[in-house]
Order: sequence, then structure tokens, then C-alpha cells
Amino acid sequence: MPPDGLPFFCVDLQGRNAVQTRDCGSLPNAGRESLALPDCHGRWNVHLRSLLAVIAALAVCAGSARAQDASFHHAIAMHGAPALGEAYTHFPDVNPAAPKGGTLTLSVLGGFDSLNPLIVRGTPAKGVRDHVYESLMIRGADEPFTLYGLIAESVDLPADRRSITFHLRPEAHFSDGAPVRPADVIFSWQLLKDHGRPNTRTYYAKVVRAVEVAPNAVRFEFNDEGDREIPLIMGLMPILPEHLTDPDTFEQTTLTPIVGSGPYRIGELRPGNRITFERDPNYWGRDMPFNVGRNNFDRITYEYFRDETALFEAFNKGLVDLVVDEDPTRWAQGYGNESAGDIVRETLPLGTPRPLSALVFNTRRPPFDDIRVRAALTELFDAEWINKTLYAGLFGRTEGYFDGSELSSIGRKAEASERELLGDRLASLPPAIVEGTFHQPATDGTGRNRQGQREATALLSEAGYRISDGIMRNASGEALAFEILVATREQERLALTYARMLRRAGIELSVRSVDATQFEQRRQTYDFDMLPFVWTQSLSPGNEQAFYWSSEAANADGTRNYPGIRDPDIDRLIDEIVAARDRVRFVASVRALDRLLVAGLYVIPLYHIPGQWIARWTRIERPEMIPLNGLTIDRLWYGKATR
Repeated sequence: MPPDGLPFFCVDLQGRNAVQTRDCGSLPNAGRESLALPDCHGRWNVHLRSLLAVIAALAVCAGSARAQDASFHHAIAMHGAPALGEAYTHFPDVNPAAPKGGTLTLSVLGGFDSLNPLIVRGTPAKGVRDHVYESLMIRGADEPFTLYGLIAESVDLPADRRSITFHLRPEAHFSDGAPVRPADVIFSWQLLKDHGRPNTRTYYAKVVRAVEVAPNAVRFEFNDEGDREIPLIMGLMPILPEHLTDPDTFEQTTLTPIVGSGPYRIGELRPGNRITFERDPNYWGRDMPFNVGRNNFDRITYEYFRDETALFEAFNKGLVDLVVDEDPTRWAQGYGNESAGDIVRETLPLGTPRPLSALVFNTRRPPFDDIRVRAALTELFDAEWINKTLYAGLFGRTEGYFDGSELSSIGRKAEASERELLGDRLASLPPAIVEGTFHQPATDGTGRNRQGQREATALLSEAGYRISDGIMRNASGEALAFEILVATREQERLALTYARMLRRAGIELSVRSVDATQFEQRRQTYDFDMLPFVWTQSLSPGNEQAFYWSSEAANADGTRNYPGIRDPDIDRLIDEIVAARDRVRFVASVRALDRLLVAGLYVIPLYHIPGQWIARWTRIERPEMIPLNGLTIDRLWYGKATR
């Protein structure tokens, strides 16, 4: 003890803005009330009377401590290192000199009855998640899966990824002026875990503890599942204002304009027909590096149309500025004002896996619970003839779930690492899938699919079906018949063409056309036999794969496991994907998953566009560089706009 009877304490830096004190007894500089600041790398020995001075000095040392902390990051990547350093000034795929101003008008097919995109109920208006809500971090569009600071200026991420700490920007605030606080972050996590969509409930349930560790910092601690992607998923969590959000009514649809921290606020609203987002003049992040060259319009309007004909007519008249087209016939013919130089059509490159557009079997229902029936119906789909006749031969045929990327198993023999991951399941897989020689059934494109007919008849015979009076029937005499649900004329045209092919084999396919709202409701509750759907994939698939293909998702409404896949080996491989520590193991895990999905015959793969088909009026300009994930509207600008 020192002469005056007061204890001395050791004060140790414990990471950023944290202190630990303990009684150290008599120390060499005992009795000194004056304090020489240390070099911020070790322990302070201080008299109790100097403790407050030490605590005040932590502000001086915090920067140095942070620099010494290997877990501190301005950005984080799923695998490898971020491409941009801490001093980056803007993303590489933007035009940093893009002018601000003008209005961008876009089109949407269907309608909306809610402004809440974070719940299952209702059909949310387009753009709310993108323009109003913000996340803690933002994706780098030209990297497989890298996040840069947004609301969070930095993160502390230990090597084991068992926790993550987000340090919030003090200037970040909601559009009503209220600051974004750690309490808002914790509230958003709890709210979406309890009341959000099924995928967010699953993801956020992996957090075992959320705590405010400093006035501007939140730490999430994770369970022991070894999910290395979950820290990044938490970085993409939308942040809601606690003071304006009622958990008791959150799951109800609403048309009351919501408040977020993003660059836009909801302006004009015509329920089901139009929604306009207006720039927030007090947006806190306007001049931040992550926002340079982005969010350039003063207003963004989404106009809703009941059918594609009206939608594209509005574009040709100049009432809509830009469309992403997926109709090859229309694309081949061009647009009305293209010859005058007012419209530009572009096929933009994509570095991501090709979207899986497919006719989906609902395996929760017979007869699609029998893989032989699914195989037979796949054989009867004459993809070559349909592509040539309906789509001017402009589409590419999709073979698997990650086509066009290193993640695809198509054309690749399973290597040792994949075989080890597949384990005992390897022996039951078709040899062609293991050897990389598998391809979807192909025809000569003449429309006479005799080989497919023979293969289908043999498969159906194995499943107990026979032709009787021109109708394919099972052993009980029931006809092989089912319904396909469609919402657009293009989907209906494809379905009717397929129905004619099946009729030749004695199979009756009924086409049920419904409006977009009913289609969405029936899709979310799996109230269908077959329907068309498109899954998009990134170069860094992860937890969303459980939302797409897991046994748990098959039993919960509102997921994207529309086929109803229940396969423990698929569940296991999804876990392997999110737990992979390096890119090599990760790629092997995704390819193994791809092989099992392809082998399961859960869908009839359709076609993909060779790139991104975009038509725009020349008044709308884009940056030169197209990132891996394709062009996004937040990079566009109005050519005649002024700041």
C-alpha cells in the first residue's frame, strides 16, 4: 500500500475503448500523483487519484490501440482479403463525377399492397429495401462477397469469427434526424429474429448474445455451429428505428410510409400503381466514399403494369427510362425509337453464375414425389425446339444450379475433395454426374422427340403407369394429370407449348393463369403442382442455400425451397459451404451440392440469357465498368442533370 493508504491500480487496454483495473499493490512509481502518458501499448501503473486522467487518456490511445489490433477492419471478405484499402475514395465500378439530379422512372409487373419488405405477409412495393433502409455494411459489387463499412465505420472480427463488433459512425442518422444508436441495431436484430421472414429468423437465431459494448459499438456473439458467413450476414442486416417501430404490429401489412437511414424517403404513393422515392436532402452519407458516384437521382419512381405489353409500350413512349428484358423475340426485333438513336440496347457481361430459370416440381405432392415421374417429364420437354420456336434460338440451355462459374459441377469430374465431401452418397449418384459428363436431355430441334418419348414411357412404366385409351394411368386407373401456375403471358405461352408435348404421351397438363398477387400468395404457401421460378446465385453462396434447399425450409412457408427438397446430405453440404475456411474447400462444397441438386431432378431447367439485356433511353447514362454482379440502378445518372 502507498504511504497515504490509497491503493494503486494496473489499467490495461483490452481492445478498443475498454479498460480493466485491478489492485497491483506497491509499484515502482507508487505515491506519484503526476502521470506521464504511456506509449499506449501496455500497462499503466497509476495512483487512484490519477485513474480519471488515465481514463481520459484512453481517447488519445484508442487510435493506436486500434492500429495494433489485428481484428480491426474497414472491410471484411468471406474468403481472402478485400480489394480496396482503408483509404479508398469510391468503388471502381462507379463514375465519381456523375451529376446529381433528375428522375429515373422504372417499371414493375404486378402490384403491391404493403411497404414492408421484411415480412412474409403482403406484396411489398419495389425499392423500399434498396432506397430507404440501410445496413451496417455494403457489398462491393465487383467482388464475390466483400463488405465495406456503411452505417458501421469499422468492425472487429476475430480470426475464429465467433463474434463481430460493429463501430457505428457518429454522424449516421435516420431521415427524421434521430441518430442510429446501438440500441437500434440490437432492436432490429431482435425484431427480425422474432417477426421477420423465415430466412432472417433462421440467420439471426445464430446470435446467442447482442450487447452494447461502447456508446457507439455493438457486439454480436454466435453459437457453436461454426458458421463463418454469419458475421457478414449481420453486416447486411437492415437497421430500423426503434422509436418508430412497433413489434406488435410489425408483421401486418402497411401503406404508412416508413423511415430509414438511407438516401431516399418515400414520396408520392398510389397503392398498387406507383411509388416514388425522393432524395433526403439531409442524408448523412451523401459524400462518403461508399456513396460517391451512387444514388444520383433526385427521384426514383416505380410504375406498375398489369401486363408486359403495356409495360413495354410505356417504355417505347418514353414513359419508362430503362427495362431489363428477358424476351428474346422482343429483343431480336428491337424497340421503336432505337433507329432514331434515342434508345440503346446492350448485352452486358455477367461474372456471376447464370440464373436458374426452371419449371419447378412440388415434390410435396404426388406424382412428383416419385423421381421417375420427374425424370419422364424432363425427357418430354423438347428444349431445343422450344428455344428455336419461341425464343429465336437466343437463349442458352441451363444445365445445373451454378452454370457459367467455377462453382458449377457441369463438365467437371468430381475431384478427391468432392468425393470425400459426398461420402457414402457418392456410390448412389449416376456415374455421368460424378464424371462430369451429365447433360440435360437434348433433341435435334425438329419437334419430333421420339427418343424422349421412349425414355419417358420406360420410366413411367417403372413407376407403375400404363397407356389406356390414350391416357397415361397408374395402377389404380388414375390419369397422370397436373396443373402449372403462371402469372404472365410469356409463362403461359411456354406452359401451353409444354402441355401439347405432354398430351402426345397421354399426360394432361392444365395451365392456370392468375394475377401477380395471387401467384405470389400461392407460391409462398406452396399451393401448386408446378410453376416457373428463377433462382439467382452469387459467387459466394452461403446461408441462403438453406433458405433455397434445406429440409427445414421445405416445411416453412415463405422460403424459396419451392420444390420441397428434404435431403440430409444436402443439409450437410450447406453446412460445409458456410463453414469453409478457404476458397478451395468452399468451391468443392458448392460443386458437391450442385451434383446432388442436379441428380435429384427437382426442376426442369430452362434457359439463360447470355448476359444482362438492358434497354435504356439515352438520357440515362451508365458507368463504363460493369461489375461482376451486373449493372445496378444506383450507379446510373441522368445525363442532363445538374448538382
